[in-house]
Amino acid sequence: MSSYLMPVLEMAAPTLEWRALAPVLLVFAAACLGILLEAVLPRRLRFVAQTTLVIAAGVASLAFLVINWRAGYAGRLAMGSIMLDGPTYFAWGALLVFGVLAFMVFAERSLNGGATTFAASAASVPGSADEAESSAARHEHTEVFPLGLFALTGMMVFASASDLLTLFVALEVFSLPLYLLSGMARRRRLLSQEAALKYFLLGAFSSAFMLFGIAMLYVFSGSFDLRVIHAAVGGATTGPGLIFIGLTFIAIGLLFKTGVVPFHNWTPDVYMGAPTPVTGFMAICTKFAAVVALMRVFFVALDGMRWTWQPIFAVLAIATMVVGVIGALTQTDIKRLLAYSSIAHAGFVLTAIVGANQQVVAGQATSASSVFFYLAAYGFATIGAFAIVTLVRNPAGEDNTLAGWSGLASKNPWVAALFALFMLSFAGIPLTGGFIGKWAVFTSAWQGGYWWLVIVAVLFSLVAAYFYLRVVVVMFVGEPAPTTFVGRASAWTWIPIIIGVVGTLWLGLLPDSVMQLAAFAGGFLR
Repeated sequence: MSSYLMPVLEMAAPTLEWRALAPVLLVFAAACLGILLEAVLPRRLRFVAQTTLVIAAGVASLAFLVINWRAGYAGRLAMGSIMLDGPTYFAWGALLVFGVLAFMVFAERSLNGGATTFAASAASVPGSADEAESSAARHEHTEVFPLGLFALTGMMVFASASDLLTLFVALEVFSLPLYLLSGMARRRRLLSQEAALKYFLLGAFSSAFMLFGIAMLYVFSGSFDLRVIHAAVGGATTGPGLIFIGLTFIAIGLLFKTGVVPFHNWTPDVYMGAPTPVTGFMAICTKFAAVVALMRVFFVALDGMRWTWQPIFAVLAIATMVVGVIGALTQTDIKRLLAYSSIAHAGFVLTAIVGANQQVVAGQATSASSVFFYLAAYGFATIGAFAIVTLVRNPAGEDNTLAGWSGLASKNPWVAALFALFMLSFAGIPLTGGFIGKWAVFTSAWQGGYWWLVIVAVLFSLVAAYFYLRVVVVMFVGEPAPTTFVGRASAWTWIPIIIGVVGTLWLGLLPDSVMQLAAFAGGFLR
């Protein structure tokens, strides 16, 4: 009997670098504690406890991240399953910042039972559905905080995973909470649940494809480790079929989360059906984590197969821009328009990845650093835009129709002006972060030799400017919609909006500091 136990007794205990992993562990611990608070606290105390926990966990995680960066922590962590390098630092910092801002918009909805405060003017209708729900259901939906923290934990691990098994586990950790969050819209319950079901089914299929690709690469290389797979690909004399199959199926799983055509079909319906704060959270945090994971897998493990995946990604980038831009041109719903806009932006990001210039050269943007800057600019505009979407309402709830936004400037010129700024940033108009971001990704692709793809991307950027400017024109020139008003929200909503405005203008007018930070994060370690 002892002979059977001997191998177990001789196993070495796993070693964990607690301080280096603290940013992830704190978020995960806060998520677990949040579940406990939901179970033991009375309803009236949950909101204060959950929001305090979220803010404290976010600040503490950011503090540890900065401390570790200044101390020079880098390398493989958790027995080689997580890589702490420049891209990880940048991704974790961005995910924490944008995640906390999204949780603030969550807090507004939770505080008021799924709706902002509707005291916009004397035109507020007593006895309306909003007023009844706000008074009867205050402090509900606090379960979104631990669910969001679990999703954020998975995203952070997903962006830093250095082996394919950890990558898949992280994918499931952040996907499952998002499926639940997508179905939690109270007013449009059927539409929200339909969106959640579609997201779950398509997400399950993409996960299965990705798992099959992981299995193929394991059969080929004998390891899940990205570094080992890279060495096996570089020295391969046989088995190209296994490499190509594994590459293809892993790409399907990663491109699904990025929203790249033809794996984009879930995006418009889920963006429209999910609660607006959840949509904003997914629009930037999910995309950020998925793009970083995509670059890590293809720049580290499959770098030796560039001749295979670069042309494929170039075709997908063009298809994504075509579908995103043309789809947005036909939309009359603000959230669906932003969904197709997100698809188009995925195409612009893929343009830089196709350039695949990962050599860190002083004063020269790499594909990774340009993508990081682009996603930062996109993130500030996205979080602010979706926060404003929660403010524009009618007596039945959020008014997301373009007709409802007509003449919005006559009712609240400040809100219209701020939303116009975010639209201009999406369009890549100068003096905004979006312009510098597009300049960075296009420059990277040009330096990588894909000048023709840059020309196509610039042309589609010009076309995309039309539907962004159309929203601006409707708000400032259109006839005011009689039933639409701007709800008066608390600081929970206005802080993300103000930070979004400051970030958008800062990255447009003074981009050097963030450019340098992105350049630091421009190379993946093996």
